[in-house]
Amino acid sequence: MGLQQSEFCTAATISALPWLVASDLREIAPAGHYLAIRVSFAFPMVEQNCLPETWVREYTASGLLVHDPAMAWAYKNQGHVRTRDLGDRDGQGVLELAKYHGLNFGAVVSCVDSNSDSERSFGFFFRSDREYDDAEMAWLHAGLLATHRVHARPKNLTDAELETLGLVKNGLLMKEIASALGVSESAIKQRLKNARLKLNAKTGSQAAARATMLGMI
Repeated sequence: MGLQQSEFCTAATISALPWLVASDLREIAPAGHYLAIRVSFAFPMVEQNCLPETWVREYTASGLLVHDPAMAWAYKNQGHVRTRDLGDRDGQGVLELAKYHGLNFGAVVSCVDSNSDSERSFGFFFRSDREYDDAEMAWLHAGLLATHRVHARPKNLTDAELETLGLVKNGLLMKEIASALGVSESAIKQRLKNARLKLNAKTGSQAAARATMLGMI
């Protein structure tokens, strides 16, 4: 229930995940949430830790990660589960300890790519007042899937297209990019057109921003 205290919950950080808005998250997970999007080699592309600071400190200091049945389930399964259904796997009492921090009722959601890369995304959502109903569980899982797909890195961008996007990111104009790369402006336009299509972006600037978000440039 949280790898580290990496990012606090704000409207700005929440907006980085297209399926969520601040009001939705505060309503559905008023006690806190944790999200890891596209985890590769143990590090996520996007991470949000909006769990109580007191819990994050105890979780980290006590090394509860290796004993957390919610984390174990998220790494081994797809779909969604309530934390109450993981009680028989909670030999070290991690879920019980969490309740002292208001994390009484939890939802765990997880998904993974079907290809060889097998990047995984998962999230933990908590309430202190009641269990999550079936509709809420389904909504959380659908949202995670959508966010996981949005953050997929296109694999067909060429080095030339990425180089061009990098210069767009740095604020260079079309003419300046052409001069810097020693090619025609029409060639730059074609590279940007191709990049926009592959990144599902409307403008070159949007394509550069998306490539930056995905860690490609």
